[in-house]
Amino acid sequence: MLGDTTFPDTPGGDRPRRRALILVENLSVPFDRRVWQECTTLRDAGWDVHVICPRGTKRDTEPEAVIDGVRIHRYPLRAATGGPAGYLQEYGSALWHTARLVRKVGPVHVVHACNPPDLLFLAARWLKRRGARFVFDQHDLVPELYLSRFGRGKDLLYRAVCALERRTYRAADVVLATNESYRDVAIRRGGQRPEDVFVVRSAPAVERFQPVPPEPELKHGKPHLLCYLGVMGPQDGVDYALRALAKLRDEEGRTDWHAVFVGSGDAFDAMVALSRELGLDDQVEFTGRIPDADLVRYLSTADVCLSPDPHNPLNDVSTMNKVLEYMAMGRPIVSFDLREARVSAGDAALYAPANDEAAFAKLITLLLDDPQKRARMGEIGQERITGELSWSNSQASLLAAYAVACRARGRRHP
Repeated sequence: MLGDTTFPDTPGGDRPRRRALILVENLSVPFDRRVWQECTTLRDAGWDVHVICPRGTKRDTEPEAVIDGVRIHRYPLRAATGGPAGYLQEYGSALWHTARLVRKVGPVHVVHACNPPDLLFLAARWLKRRGARFVFDQHDLVPELYLSRFGRGKDLLYRAVCALERRTYRAADVVLATNESYRDVAIRRGGQRPEDVFVVRSAPAVERFQPVPPEPELKHGKPHLLCYLGVMGPQDGVDYALRALAKLRDEEGRTDWHAVFVGSGDAFDAMVALSRELGLDDQVEFTGRIPDADLVRYLSTADVCLSPDPHNPLNDVSTMNKVLEYMAMGRPIVSFDLREARVSAGDAALYAPANDEAAFAKLITLLLDDPQKRARMGEIGQERITGELSWSNSQASLLAAYAVACRARGRRHP
């Protein structure tokens, strides 16, 4: 057994079950699909899984819940607005609640922290001192996120987030990276041993993304439907997509399409205003967050899906969940040319030069005029999602990471 910890016996007096505690700050669970897949994978492997996360606003609102055998502890949290000061307030509140609930959960074998922010190792220290192993699940490169989101350069706050990232790496027994680019950062910048860094790719739950018959009425009388799915933050490129659609209309002379933007975020209102400013009101629809069944209806009807994330230090090396979800639904994609977008989508996407909205519009035109190409690209995407990018491969990597973490002794401490 780890350290001086004692753990409850399983029913029937069997060997004590291993306990894992997953810490999340930026989404509720099970709304955070990656975290939920990790929870259920660990549960199926015999782990007793607890989660600490914020409450949702319209779902995941209960302070405590047991869902499919996973016990979830949630705390109230007001999302940041404005600049870095708002995030300091949000993160401080989240850290206080997380530390409070960590003590309530009690001893665990593994504490598994998902960033951002790179502050959760502080809440995990109490468990580490009692013998828990620390798994750092690096969802985002926070220094690159800071540079890409705020445009303030390498100022004092940038240096602070770099320092917190270093502290988190030093505290970790094992690091989970979402792709090979992140793994390289963990080794090169984080000083991790290659054998302690595991690529656990995010992958859509295929049972959630099952195509249904297309519904032409969703096209609002147009021949074609364009679809965007995902978060709408300052770095997510919805503004690039809207300007590309204006060029599609004005420079390509195409008005034979309707576009739907599914999702929400702190740039949502600004994007609705930009759509009006560009005169796109009659062709662009914003749905906000919608139930899965409605999401599948839109994606099943879409002719082309949009991944307009601009080239910046974060996006170039990040795996975009929306790209994987488009592929699961067999939809062709137009993306800017990002390193990890190519790794994920391969020939399931066409790639415009970085941040070139006119080229992005031309590629949409190319796909609208070529239904056979659209179909081939959709098939390629589905084959990749059910093959090399499937969650089953990530499950094996996750469980291997936990096995290494539980064998760790005498590792670095903060």
